[in-house]
Amino acid sequence: MTRREKMSNKAKFVLVGLAGLLAGAALTVNLSAVADKDAQTALPVEELRAFTDVFARIKNDYVEPVEDKKLITEAINGMLTGLDPHSAYLDAEGFKDLQVGTQGEFGGLGIEVGMEDGFVKVVSPIEDTPAFKAGVKAGDLIVKLDDTPVKGLTLNDAVKRMRGKPGSTIKLTIVRKGIDKPLVLTLTRAVIKIRSVKSKLLENGYGYVRVTQFQEHTGELLVEALNKLYKDNKAPLKGLILDLRNDPGGLLNGAVAVTAAFVKPDSLVVYTEGRTEDAKMRLTASREHYLRPMQIDYLKNLPEGVKQVPMVVLVNSGSASASEIVAGALQDHKRAVIMGTRTFGKGSVQTILPLGNGTAIKLTTARYFTPNGRSIQAKGIEPDIVIEDPAMPENDDGLGVREADLDKHLSNPAGEKAPSVTEKKADEAVKPAPSAKPAESKDKKPALLEPGEIVSKNDFQVNQALNLLKGLQILQNR
Repeated sequence: MTRREKMSNKAKFVLVGLAGLLAGAALTVNLSAVADKDAQTALPVEELRAFTDVFARIKNDYVEPVEDKKLITEAINGMLTGLDPHSAYLDAEGFKDLQVGTQGEFGGLGIEVGMEDGFVKVVSPIEDTPAFKAGVKAGDLIVKLDDTPVKGLTLNDAVKRMRGKPGSTIKLTIVRKGIDKPLVLTLTRAVIKIRSVKSKLLENGYGYVRVTQFQEHTGELLVEALNKLYKDNKAPLKGLILDLRNDPGGLLNGAVAVTAAFVKPDSLVVYTEGRTEDAKMRLTASREHYLRPMQIDYLKNLPEGVKQVPMVVLVNSGSASASEIVAGALQDHKRAVIMGTRTFGKGSVQTILPLGNGTAIKLTTARYFTPNGRSIQAKGIEPDIVIEDPAMPENDDGLGVREADLDKHLSNPAGEKAPSVTEKKADEAVKPAPSAKPAESKDKKPALLEPGEIVSKNDFQVNQALNLLKGLQILQNR
């Protein structure tokens, strides 16, 4: 049976069920027959009867008339949001926004968000967006949108309220750990155009590449960036920094493409485990796993030596999903040194399943595993070298939001427990020397970028990565 046929059957089942909801007693008879036919897949008749009773009560007794469509939509929302923080129902507008977003352009504020205790929790602000420029930080809890409390809204509803016409404004009321009073920020919506790859020659022989999000064209943009670095350097690079900090993830084929640029052909990048056969995948550094049909293999245009150049990959608690796949694969293949702080820990696969009426569901269908069989879920990627950045919000009070902190998050199948966000491994962390402006250490703001710059000269983690690459070069020369 093909995936399309499976979806068609699922759609028919839903429609039959909904027809039964409106038929009342007829539903019980039909479901009983189905339950008797196959005891192993018996439907919960009593619970479904209760569901129809509640539906009827709302229709008859609620203080105001409610449309059937609204009740059914909210029921679907409840089914999905009750599963985990990432499953969701996408109405026609939400489905369209999702499709547009993967192209790298959409209207809104520029924040990757999740739900926590009924509020919107910021996973990561996206660079060069209104949210990033206004000072929204990872871990912020959005409790009010304009004058509307977030409590009671679904994540999809909250996201729709944050999106809007470019040039219009929205007021966010934010609760931030370590600050007594809520923050009120007024943001102006904009057309969010994200170029997912940025690059710079830090100094002679050492390149820097930042991936802000994994989109449809990220692999191609990475090749362009690497070729420019080699051209600007006028010689093979001695070292390369791949910056995945605060990269919330994105498309899986983009993560495979980025990994494939640095590892041997056909190397395993990631595999998934789920309940259905089509949820079980093994993705390798081969063209069929990162290219669209009929697309020319852009990785053939990589500069010579890219697969051997010494690398450091920077990560933090805002590095999620596709970012963690790349970091985990490069770590397992011993292709790069992973530096920074533990990643977000989103190791689950969300599949977009269209429902045929312009809507879709985003359903968690599998878990990701690194080439060596490590589950990322609720644990994240532990850096080879832990280096905390005093300018990052997770170090303001030792707390950083991660998957394990989200309500209803999936467990790690190996039973591995991620360290509590309050646990600090000071003996493993490399921090600035006490003499380095200690009075500013607690409330230090991120170093401001100069016009045209993509990374600050005072970026502590980048400078530490550069020092490591230089040290490796000295050892190699010896």
